[in-house]
Amino acid sequence: MEDEDLRDRLRGSGYRMTPQRELILRAVQALEHATPDEVLAEVRQHSAAVNASTVYRTLEVLETLGLVRHAHLTDRAPTYHVVEEHEHFHLVCRACGKVTSVDAEQAAAFVEQIRAGHGFVVDRGHLAVFGTCEVCPPPGAEDEQEHSHHASR
Repeated sequence: MEDEDLRDRLRGSGYRMTPQRELILRAVQALEHATPDEVLAEVRQHSAAVNASTVYRTLEVLETLGLVRHAHLTDRAPTYHVVEEHEHFHLVCRACGKVTSVDAEQAAAFVEQIRAGHGFVVDRGHLAVFGTCEVCPPPGAEDEQEHSHHASR
């Protein structure tokens, strides 16, 4: 998203692109998926004048304007990311915490099944699928190795 587009969008909604808003938006862009605390830590590297409540308020404004959105990728704070042209959902590894963005179209069949079977419309941008990435051992793999190691003695 170009700087001019952002400024126009903010102005059209009655907001100005203040230096703080720009810093916070750039932090979200740089981090890709970040909690408000992570955004604050990133912004603090550039400006000591920004505090936690400013970050929270600004993230709310940016979300209202459709520039960022949040998803619940952990059981802790919401995770913010910049709204891109293509809608996506997230794969979250419970072992290492890696977050992978996946094009929303890959969930189209599932989303349609849910709509047809339950009359429920899925918000794909808020969808998070939890599991284990290809690098991490699946849950219970250590227990199996431990068990087979004891059994072979």
